[in-house]
Amino acid sequence: MNQTNYQLFDFLNFEPSLDNGDRLWRACAPSDIEEQNGDIYITIPFQLQHNSNEITPDNSVPRKDYKLRIRAYGDKTIRVSVAFDGSAIPEESEMLQYADTLKVIPLSFTKNETEWIITDHAGNKRAVVDFSQPKTEWWSDLQPAPQETIDLRFYPDGKKEVKLSAYDMFSPARHDAFALAMVERNGTPDRATCSFSAKPDECYMGTGERFAKLDLSGKTMQLRNQDGQGVNNRRAYKTIPFYISSEMYGLFLHTSSFAKYSLADHSTRSAQVMVEEAMLDMFVIGGDSPEQILYGYRQITGFPSLPPLWSYGVWMSRMTYFSADEVNEICDRMRKENYPCDVIHLDTGWFETDWLCEWKFNEERFANPEKFIQDLKKNGYRVSLWQLPYIAYNAEQYQEAAKNNYISKSEKKIQGASNFSVQDYAGTIDFTYDKATEWYKGLLKKLLDMGVVCIKTDFGEDIHLDAEYHSMNPDKLHNLYPLFYQKAAYEITKDVTGDGIIWARAGWAGSQRYPLHWGGDSACSWDGMAGSLKGGLHLGLSGFGFWSHDVPGFHGVPNFMNSILPDDIYVRWTQFGVFTSHIRYHGSHKREPWYYPNISHIVKDWWHLRYKLIPYIMEQSEKATQTGYPVLRALWVHHFDDKTCNHIDDQYYFGDDILVAPVMNSENKRDIYLPKGKWIGFFDGKVYEGNQWLKNVEVPLEEMPVFVKYGAEIPVYPENVNCTDEMDMAKVVRVKFDKSFKEII
Repeated sequence: MNQTNYQLFDFLNFEPSLDNGDRLWRACAPSDIEEQNGDIYITIPFQLQHNSNEITPDNSVPRKDYKLRIRAYGDKTIRVSVAFDGSAIPEESEMLQYADTLKVIPLSFTKNETEWIITDHAGNKRAVVDFSQPKTEWWSDLQPAPQETIDLRFYPDGKKEVKLSAYDMFSPARHDAFALAMVERNGTPDRATCSFSAKPDECYMGTGERFAKLDLSGKTMQLRNQDGQGVNNRRAYKTIPFYISSEMYGLFLHTSSFAKYSLADHSTRSAQVMVEEAMLDMFVIGGDSPEQILYGYRQITGFPSLPPLWSYGVWMSRMTYFSADEVNEICDRMRKENYPCDVIHLDTGWFETDWLCEWKFNEERFANPEKFIQDLKKNGYRVSLWQLPYIAYNAEQYQEAAKNNYISKSEKKIQGASNFSVQDYAGTIDFTYDKATEWYKGLLKKLLDMGVVCIKTDFGEDIHLDAEYHSMNPDKLHNLYPLFYQKAAYEITKDVTGDGIIWARAGWAGSQRYPLHWGGDSACSWDGMAGSLKGGLHLGLSGFGFWSHDVPGFHGVPNFMNSILPDDIYVRWTQFGVFTSHIRYHGSHKREPWYYPNISHIVKDWWHLRYKLIPYIMEQSEKATQTGYPVLRALWVHHFDDKTCNHIDDQYYFGDDILVAPVMNSENKRDIYLPKGKWIGFFDGKVYEGNQWLKNVEVPLEEMPVFVKYGAEIPVYPENVNCTDEMDMAKVVRVKFDKSFKEII
C-alpha cells in the first residue's frame, strides 16, 4: 500500500478503499469504576465510527462496553490492560519473570464531580480519570464539538504524569491519533491502539537494536523481528516492545503479536501503539532516572545473568574454519606470537556439508572431535559452535523430526532461513512442544559433553509462518521464538558446563536473561561500525546488559565475500571492541591479525589492554545483573538532564567510569563531547573540564579517545597473559585516575 500520510491507513492498517471489513470503535468517557481484589476496573463505552477517513460516530449502532483493568506493581509501575475479545489478561507468559521484590500493591478510588482518583495503600495517586471539559467561548458552529473521548492520566511512580492523548486532531473529524480505540474486522475484534501525549522536545530510545539515531522521535517502528541483513536499515534482528522517554517513563507492551510504535511521527503530539491482537496489555514504568526505569523493566521481564570469566577474553572466528588442522594452526600461531585469546569459534563449516546443520562433526576433517576440543582446552582455548533452528530436508535428523512433530508442519516445500545457504529447510524446530525442546537439548548435549562451551544460536528472527506449531499460532510465535530458542540452548549449556552463556542474534522481551547477544551482519565499513554502535546503545536502553558485534565487520564492501578489509577499519573496530562487554572477530573472510601485517602490532597491543581491563569489565558486569545499567551505555543514561546527550550516539559510557569516543573515519579526526564533570585521559593523564566540545581532535591510528571520571579507581590486571586461565585475580590492582596517574599498567 502506498503511503497516504493519514493515520487510519498508514498506522492502523485500514485499506484506503475501506472495503476489507475493518471498522473503528473509539473509547468514550468511562461510565463506571469498581475495585476487585485491589485492582481497579473502569467500564469504558466504545462508539462505532462511520466507515470513512472522516472520523464521525455511527450512532445507529449501540455502544459496546469494555473493562480496562489498572494494577500497581510496587511504587513505580502501573499495568493497564483491556481485552476486546473476552479473553483473560495473561498473568503469566514467557516474557514475564517478576522479581521477588516486585509486589502487587492494592489500589482504591475516590470520586468527585470532575475526576476519579485512583490511589495506592500509601495514599499515592497512581491514575486519574478526568471528566472536566475544555473551556470554550462560542464563536462559530462551522465545526461541531469534538466527540466524547477518554481522558486518562497515569502516575506510575506517584509523581510523573503520563496521559493518554485525548484530543490529537485537526478537526473533530480529522484525527492523527486516538487515546484508545479498537478495530473490528468483519465484526470480530482484530487489533487495538492507544496514544500517549508527547511533548514538543520529547525524545524516545530503545525498542530493541535499532540501527538509528539515539532519538527515535519522528519514527514509526515495526515490532516484528527480521533478518536485518546489515546494520544500516530499518529491519531489526532484536525488536523489543519497550521504549523509554526523556520525560522519564517507560512503556512495555506485553505481547508477542506483530505491533507498531509511532513515536511522535504520525503525529508529533503523540506516542502511539498499535497491536495486531484484540488486547492491550501495557506496563507504564516511572522513575527519576533512565536507570530506575530500566531497573523497573527488568523487574518485570528478568535480569541478565552473569557470563563466565573466560567469555570476556578475545573470541576468534571467521566464516568459516573447515578442519581441525586449520584451527590448530591458527591457535598455535596466536600463542607463539603472543596474541591473547580465549575462544575459537567454528562457524558453518564443521558439519559434513557446509551449512547443513546436523549437530555433528565431519569426522574426516575433525577426526577425533572430543580430543580436538580437549587439546584446545589444555592450550587455553574454549570451543564455540554455530548452528541454527531449521531442519533441512536432507539433514540426518529430518525423518525423526518430522515423524515426531519436532518441527513445524507445512504442506508445501519451503525455501529459506538463510541468505547464504543452498539448503532447503523443511521446518522450524517447534519449541512450543516440550518433547521437541528436549530433543533439541539432546542434540546440543552431545556436543557440550565433548567439551564445547558455547552454542551460537544464530537466526531465529523468522519462522515458517505458513506452518503449524504444537501450541501457538505462528503469528504469536514469530517474535517470541528467539526467547524459546535461546532459553533452551542456555539451559542445557548451563546444565552441562555450569556456565550460562549463548551467542545469539535475534531477541524479544525477556531475551536479556540469556546472554549474550551480538549485533548481526554489519558491513566492513565506517557506516557499518557506526550502525553497530547505534544498535548497541538502543539495545542497552531496552533492558539488555551484554552485547557484542563482529569485529571488524562481517561482510566486505562492495564485494560481499571478497573485498579487501582496510587496515584502518580493522584497527578502529578493534579499539571499539576492546571497550565492549564482549569482543569477537568474525566475518566473511580472514580475520586473524597477522593477515594485516602493517597493523598487527597495534592490534596485539589493544588485545593485551583488553585483558588488563577484564577485572573492570567483570565488576561492571556484576552491576549489570543487579541494576538497570547495561555495560555499554548511552551518555544520556548518566546525563539525562543534558539535552545534548539526547542526541549523541557515537560515544558511550563503558561501565560507570569510562567514556569512549571511537574514531569512525579515515581522516583520524573527530569531535568529542565531554559531559559535566572532571575528566582525565585514559592514556595520557591529561585533565579536562566537562560540559564542552573538543573540536576536530586529531587521533593517530594507534590511539583512541578514552576518558575516565576524575578520581575513579579502575581495577586492572597488571600482567600480560595468553588467556583468562592464567589470571590470578589476587593480583588485580586498582589504578586511581587523578593527578598522581601516569599510565595504565
